[in-house]
Amino acid sequence: MSAERPIPPPLSDRPTQADGRVHGVIVGCRRDDGRWLLIRRSEHVIAPGKVCFPGGAVDVDEDYANAARREFREEVGVDVTLVEQVWTMVSDIKPLTLFGWLGTLESFDLQPDPAEVAEVLWLTQREAADHVDALPRTGEFVQALTRADRAAR
Repeated sequence: MSAERPIPPPLSDRPTQADGRVHGVIVGCRRDDGRWLLIRRSEHVIAPGKVCFPGGAVDVDEDYANAARREFREEVGVDVTLVEQVWTMVSDIKPLTLFGWLGTLESFDLQPDPAEVAEVLWLTQREAADHVDALPRTGEFVQALTRADRAAR
């Protein structure tokens, strides 16, 4: 007998902004060796098992930078310093808009929340963009991150 898999919440359970869309934030952080921090999502969240950058939904009337820091901390258990917003994605498939940030980790002592994160991954730009389990448009975001990171250094 196999265990029942939890049903992740639908997008409609997320806060809807004034424009009728769910707004989300994601954050990319790079190690000195050039690898980016990504996570494999747990089976308890939307898109279970998918690989993506840490992030989540913006609450109504929440500042986007605060949402990015909050979501990052909730998922991987450390604080992040946001450098700049580098990417925006407006989905034409569902009412979702994502805002992507370049950040720097305040600690490498990650404490991922198992309710949200099944695995922590450190991937090169190419590995992240080409990962078989990556969420759509991950490659676009990691390219934007790489450009911004080079300009910031």
